[in-house]
Amino acid sequence: MTDDGPISTATAELAAWLAGAAGDVVPVGPPRPDADPSRLTLWPLDIRPARQTRGSGGPEPYRLTVRYLLAAGGPEALTALDRVLVAATGTGGRTLVLEAGDPALWAAFAAPPRPALLIDVPIQVTHPTQPAAPVLRPLRLRQLEMLTFDGRVVGPAEQPLAEMRVEVVGQPYATRTDPAGRFRVVGVPHDPDHPAPVRLRLTGRGQVLTAEVDPTEADIVIVCAPPTH
Repeated sequence: MTDDGPISTATAELAAWLAGAAGDVVPVGPPRPDADPSRLTLWPLDIRPARQTRGSGGPEPYRLTVRYLLAAGGPEALTALDRVLVAATGTGGRTLVLEAGDPALWAAFAAPPRPALLIDVPIQVTHPTQPAAPVLRPLRLRQLEMLTFDGRVVGPAEQPLAEMRVEVVGQPYATRTDPAGRFRVVGVPHDPDHPAPVRLRLTGRGQVLTAEVDPTEADIVIVCAPPTH
């Protein structure tokens, strides 16, 4: 029995626990008609789904349950089966299912019915996570400046456009132009080492326009051309 997979690992661990509980080695194999009447046998009978969990810290393991059949070879193995039953129902025991008397089960093994237990073992399939890249340089934290700048929205011939909605794209801030077409934008992050234009969206008078402006410019004027029909 190899131990490189979740099912084979669970089987090996269960067989080791059974050997301690029963006081004898429990071989892994299907129950046979000519089984040793003094021995127990262990066989993975079924794989059942288990409730999955969901998290946000990476890939979650896939959970399932393996159901094992623990069968007595004959009357002389009942003492070992008793020991397992007592150990499984005690503290830190195993999950037992007393449904191993189905005649169809024994017919599938071509073996006569015999005392047996079903043991459910939860297992999970885990996936390795990619380690984070090492930090090769000291971290530097600095606070960005928050800019406030003014501008104007005009139409043809410098005509002020009032009640135009002005919003910063990607941010919740929005305002409207006054009767002179002026607006003020407050609290825009600004990195002086890597300056970047601020993208504005203007809505009104049947138009939706975007414009990129330099927040450090002294006189920002946005010209809105009349819509073409």
